Amino acid sequence: MHQTVRRSLAVLAFGSSLAALPMPSNVALAQQDKPNVVFILADNIGYGDLGPYGGGELRGAPTPNIDRLARDGLRLTQYLVEPACTPSRAALMTGQYSIRNGLSLIAVEGSPYTLPKNAFTMGEMFKSVGYATAIFGKWHLGSAPESLPTSHGFDEFYGIPPDISWDSATYVDTAEMTHSVDAPRDELLRLGPQIQEAVAGGPLKNVKPYTPEVRAEIDVELTAKSIDFMERETKAGKPFFLYLPFSMGHVPNLPSASFKGKSRIGNYGDKLMEGDFHVGQILESLKELSIEDDTVVVFASDNGPFGETAREFGNAGTPDMGNAGPFRGELGEVTEGSIRTAALIRWPGHVTPGTSSYAMFSIMDFLPTFADIVGAKLPADRPIDGVDQTDVLLGKSATGHREALLSFVGADLLAVRWKQWRAYFTAVHPTGIGPQRQPGVFSTSAPLAGYPIIYNIEMDPHEDLIVAGMFAWASGPILKVVKEYEATLKDRPNPPAPNITNFSQK
Repeated sequence: MHQTVRRSLAVLAFGSSLAALPMPSNVALAQQDKPNVVFILADNIGYGDLGPYGGGELRGAPTPNIDRLARDGLRLTQYLVEPACTPSRAALMTGQYSIRNGLSLIAVEGSPYTLPKNAFTMGEMFKSVGYATAIFGKWHLGSAPESLPTSHGFDEFYGIPPDISWDSATYVDTAEMTHSVDAPRDELLRLGPQIQEAVAGGPLKNVKPYTPEVRAEIDVELTAKSIDFMERETKAGKPFFLYLPFSMGHVPNLPSASFKGKSRIGNYGDKLMEGDFHVGQILESLKELSIEDDTVVVFASDNGPFGETAREFGNAGTPDMGNAGPFRGELGEVTEGSIRTAALIRWPGHVTPGTSSYAMFSIMDFLPTFADIVGAKLPADRPIDGVDQTDVLLGKSATGHREALLSFVGADLLAVRWKQWRAYFTAVHPTGIGPQRQPGVFSTSAPLAGYPIIYNIEMDPHEDLIVAGMFAWASGPILKVVKEYEATLKDRPNPPAPNITNFSQK
């Protein structure tokens, strides 16, 4: 019998025998005070993609379940992330700027950058207060033994290789097409990216090759495993934290057979509709398990959308790209369209249905907010850049407890948001010309001549009008934010920042 199955049966048997024992009232009360938490993380969904933000039906891809989640909960309209996948996921898990863990660039295979052993994650936070924990999907914080999710508080993991992303499904096909690796296809598949699984304290185990065919159906698998996990832990009477970072939105957007051709805009829209369907499956399972009133559900994106950089990625003539709504830019930049995206939160009886908040809310803020909700302690030996936003969730504060956010790429601090002001310390622009024009992750930057470029996002959401001369006073509070961050480095300096273009660094 498979080890995971034996473990699941043992958990169920233990839970059944425990349920037959009398439980002290204070224990029962403590369990009721700890809601389950389901965190669904989409990948590179733009601010303008989903129904609650002006997309959905108008985008040619209806999102009725996500629309319902917004009607049942809170819509954040100033939810801010980091410029790319690994940085945002590091910030979510640790409640810190990604640069504090050396992860301020996208993790790529072969680079030495990986989640440090001493990092404290959301998995460890939930585990510290008695939660069952699982992640199904994309980790993207490194595959070193000390970096795995199952080394950082998660009981179980199933998904793509934890050091690379969804597009790795194309690696074998492109290696074979270019004859770059002299090996038969069976050998390429064996050596190529694998769907993997692990349990706490155990090694990664290969399950099957990760191919475009598997890519197309992967979210079906991840959702089924998520539902199974919720059912098991509900029967065991244990609060759970489910982290479901599925593939909706990330190139190549290959929809499952059930959703191919469902939208009016090609594969990207098909995948939006499929992701929406899986969100509905999770919500329906919570209802069937009679735990929807005891569960916090978050649906969010890790980044703004891919745009020109990967628009033709495997999509047979339809653009594989998201919509940043009224904002400028795409994944990989520090522009508003890159770091501002969608987030919805439902918590029946606590979060008022059908509400929205303009409070500035960072992806880092989830860790301290959840810690407050479940009564967990965060480490005191490091800066925690996230802030507790429970007051925003409960409708007690319209403005929240954040007014600034820094944006890094690699070693460089490139931009700051302070209130409605956005300041750039470098000029970010696309590389190349014509068909080779590359914005986003392949853009370049040039130092400015001594003064930051400043925009007012509320006056000018698309960042078309530089107002640094008209509102020169805004530089003062913006630079104060930078100084406050720099002060935290005196006692806790950052590790070396990731860099995979300069090999002269020691």
